[in-house]
Amino acid sequence: MFPWSYGVVLPNITRRQFESTDLGEVLLAHRVICKDEMYEEVDEEAFQSRLWGMFPWDFGGVLTLPQIDRVRWHLFPEIRIEAPEQGEIFEDTIPDIIRIMDLQQEQLARSLGEGHRVIHGVAGSGKTMILGYRCLHLAKVLHKPILALCYNKTLAVRLAEMMMERGVSNQVNVRNFHAWCRDQLTHYHVPLPETHSSGQYAEQLVERLIEAIDRGQVPRGQYGAILIDEGHDFQPEWLKLVVQMVDPETNALLVLYDDAQSIYGGRRRKFSFKSVDVQAQGRTTILRLNYRNTAEVLKVAFEFAKDVLTPEDADEDGIPLIRPESAERHGPVPELVRLSSFAKEADYLARAFQHLHSDGANWGDMAVVYRTAFMGEKVAQRLRAAGIPVSVLTGKAGRNGAKVDPNSVKVVTWHSSKGLEYPVVAIPGLGYLPYDKGDVGEEVRLAYVAMTRAMDRLIMTCHQESPFVERLKAAGTRYAA
Repeated sequence: MFPWSYGVVLPNITRRQFESTDLGEVLLAHRVICKDEMYEEVDEEAFQSRLWGMFPWDFGGVLTLPQIDRVRWHLFPEIRIEAPEQGEIFEDTIPDIIRIMDLQQEQLARSLGEGHRVIHGVAGSGKTMILGYRCLHLAKVLHKPILALCYNKTLAVRLAEMMMERGVSNQVNVRNFHAWCRDQLTHYHVPLPETHSSGQYAEQLVERLIEAIDRGQVPRGQYGAILIDEGHDFQPEWLKLVVQMVDPETNALLVLYDDAQSIYGGRRRKFSFKSVDVQAQGRTTILRLNYRNTAEVLKVAFEFAKDVLTPEDADEDGIPLIRPESAERHGPVPELVRLSSFAKEADYLARAFQHLHSDGANWGDMAVVYRTAFMGEKVAQRLRAAGIPVSVLTGKAGRNGAKVDPNSVKVVTWHSSKGLEYPVVAIPGLGYLPYDKGDVGEEVRLAYVAMTRAMDRLIMTCHQESPFVERLKAAGTRYAA
């Protein structure tokens, strides 16, 4: 499948000297390039003919993409995803399933170049992975601190753990946006808001930081590079604030964006990047291919939400909604099971997880993604009662030495699941939904994000009819009552 050949370059021997010896008995003449055949005055076509003469094989066919990925896995270990689990380059055991960056992702991670950059990407296209690898690359070449920002607290914890595991946590500071605002105010002795309302507190954090920067109390240009994940959840004034914190000498800013996953803050605000001082004209990339989900999971999720995910035209300075394209990885059709009560839903999920575990699945490959607090509490209680290890993820998980057990079923809210992925995802309580009757469209988008956390298998339950249940039936789920 993979023809190969060889040649020898002799930089200190002319062709005449080569022929005057018996070297030809060891090195075939057509596999050798000699000193006088590499001079600048040598005809280019003649030199090219000698190179091709070393490789006389007819390839006959084209390598498949999985075959090419196996070659790239060996040649470039730095592009492997979850490399510690796949073994080191010199180990004998090679994994059956190769997980590496695709060519576009690798090119972005290696050579984004200078200046402001924007990557529009669908869910599951590898945006967060690119951000992580970009942080590792910049940590090697920059002397100033690097800041990675996102909105989701759980995702911020996960990214921070990745930087710690790679040994760059001293140089790469990972924070969720409002925690970073608070850090800045505290460090530069700006009084914090006194309100007890969490919403007002968050708004006033941002307002006070903007005012402190404008009057010079908090300095601009503190970071050699800033990378923003979940840019779709940032308000325009947040982006304008963050842009000021990039060192003008490096001017390194990367914004990762998927308007289809915008789930915070109610109605979305349309704006151009230029209006918030992000100068990315000519430096915008679109990632359309979804690698996270099987074609079956992606189809159901998209059909469920397509009326609120309609792609919109926009120039490269705008915010386009991008229709995801499947990488054509296949698995079971997502299932929607109707039971007699929510307690029975929890029982069903416990049995389903136990069955998967007995078939060889790890507990850490499973997650319950829930909409409201009581759903998460009830399902977590039922799983524990069945002897299943459970970790309830919050924004504080993983901080202050509180490590999350990797070999446990994760229980996480729809909001906090953003940026996370699991081979098996269960979503209970769909008969109660939509939760917010006032803005069904935003609830549908939120459910779309929850569904696309499932890499291979999506299990959904309900105990009564609802608008969401009807949507899921129409979307092509495997329905069982």
